[in-house]
Amino acid sequence: MTFSALSVFTSIPSPSISYIDLWDGGPRIHFYALCIIAGIVVAALLTNQRLTRRGAEPWVVIDICLFAVPLAIIGARVYHVLTHPGFYFGEGKDFATVFYIWEGGIAIYGALIGGAVGALIGCRWTGIRFWTFADALAPGLLIAQALGRFGNYFNQELFGQPTDAWWGLEISPDNPAFPIGMPADTLFQPTFLYEVVWNLLGAAVLIWAGNRFRMQWGRLFGLYLVWYSAGRIVWESIRIDPSEIYLGLRTNVWAAIIGVVLGLAIMIVQKRRHPGLEPSPYRPGREWTAKSAVQSQNTEDFVDVSEPPATEVSTERTATSSAAHN
Repeated sequence: MTFSALSVFTSIPSPSISYIDLWDGGPRIHFYALCIIAGIVVAALLTNQRLTRRGAEPWVVIDICLFAVPLAIIGARVYHVLTHPGFYFGEGKDFATVFYIWEGGIAIYGALIGGAVGALIGCRWTGIRFWTFADALAPGLLIAQALGRFGNYFNQELFGQPTDAWWGLEISPDNPAFPIGMPADTLFQPTFLYEVVWNLLGAAVLIWAGNRFRMQWGRLFGLYLVWYSAGRIVWESIRIDPSEIYLGLRTNVWAAIIGVVLGLAIMIVQKRRHPGLEPSPYRPGREWTAKSAVQSQNTEDFVDVSEPPATEVSTERTATSSAAHN
């Protein structure tokens, strides 16, 4: 029964389109961009909820994102271009394609570097501790990366080695990323799906670990780096898209190894430097307190209209009664 059910699913089809035109000759909406935007929105919502629960001002995350998101996108593109120079530079290459981000080509490690710089600026601006923000962001960042991988699915890119498994991914032979010389019906490892599952599982693990072990001072973000980078070492090792090779390993494999080491270092160093809990999500002197609104129409805010104490009522009544009898 199980085998007959599985036999129905012989492969994972890829989408036939990767964009839509709002009208003929009008703006073109790429699904890749929509996936990234969806990830940013989900990460911001979850981070806001986590920061607010810690005592931060509601939606202070927006102020930080104003710096972090643009620099993350720029960093992601710059990192990709620098690690894939053959795509953009040299004879017969169009330099303008460096800016065609909607065609794909951003790197998460570049996004982390650029986003970290932007987050530092935003945290300075708002008074939020950088590591508090990083810990609050970590689970949402994994979810955002999972959603972003669907952009690779729509673009039919960054897939893995050929496979005969029933979950193999179909790639159009007309796609520029399709390996030359392979049969048109070749199936490939759906690395986008592997990473989606890994990242969503990691988000759940981070939320559980953060609550169970009270991981603060950046240690939860360190765990994020370890979890995500460990997965990337595997996915990058089976991908077949062109990449620069150093000492026998792809560029992103080296980046992932560095990510694991850096994550472990953050967890160890921050645990030794800060054995206790964070006193506040804000740096000293920048604390935020909720301000209660004052309505001028509400006279109860300015005039005591409460009932007088019982002793005063009794005294007044006695005095009035005596005066009436006299």
